[in-house]
Amino acid sequence: MQRLIDRLDPAGPPAVVSLPGSPEPEGDIIIFSGSFNPPTQAHIAMLKQARLLSSKRPLHIYAAMNKQTTDKETVDRPILLDRLMLLRTVLRRRLPHAGMLLFNRGLYVEQAEAVRQHFHKVRRLFFLMGFDKIVQIFDPRYYHDRDVALRDLFRLAELVVAPRGEANSNDLSQLIHKPENEPFARYIHALPLSSLYRDISSTQIRQGDREALQHVPQEVRHFIATTRVYAPPLRLRDGTELDSYAQRIRLLQRELQQRL
Repeated sequence: MQRLIDRLDPAGPPAVVSLPGSPEPEGDIIIFSGSFNPPTQAHIAMLKQARLLSSKRPLHIYAAMNKQTTDKETVDRPILLDRLMLLRTVLRRRLPHAGMLLFNRGLYVEQAEAVRQHFHKVRRLFFLMGFDKIVQIFDPRYYHDRDVALRDLFRLAELVVAPRGEANSNDLSQLIHKPENEPFARYIHALPLSSLYRDISSTQIRQGDREALQHVPQEVRHFIATTRVYAPPLRLRDGTELDSYAQRIRLLQRELQQRL
């Protein structure tokens, strides 16, 4: 897995690799790209719901991460290798037919370019996201020329948007039918999602909210507890501190170096 990570250059042209055990992307595919830090029941529910989006032909679903993150997705812990391995474990038990992809870049248009360049059998390409992300995509503050950038994106892909928090399909409809967004409305599709999942937050889990831990799969709870990935360093009796996760990283790096 680390060799695949090392192959991708964030400074190079848009690129993507399929992780071992994942089906080669072809036909109509939907990609849920994110940091998955950590994976939650909401992530799983969105992926399961996305499989039902099309009744005409099957949709192949993929969870994806990227080596270069953007905006709020800057990630220090856990490291990318751990996040990939944990997500693969979760998907194998709950969505065994789902694939995993790894991109070198974080922007949707760059990821769409990578898919079109590397997987020529893909027909329709969808990106799955929450409502907060589509608001960001339409925000002109993120662009030098918003409409040119959006035309580039929608030339290659379509978007599937799940509700988040209080935002629902009506809010999505109002957003995409604003005059400035109307030209792109036909490329955006609403995904129904139970209200049970709309307020689940990975951020709360990283911040140590014990109640929020009930919203992650058992494998994720085990990983958090055993690695202390989000916990502060332990203060020992002699006054020194022990950072369990930093120690884990050092051990992983040593093991990887020995394999080279």
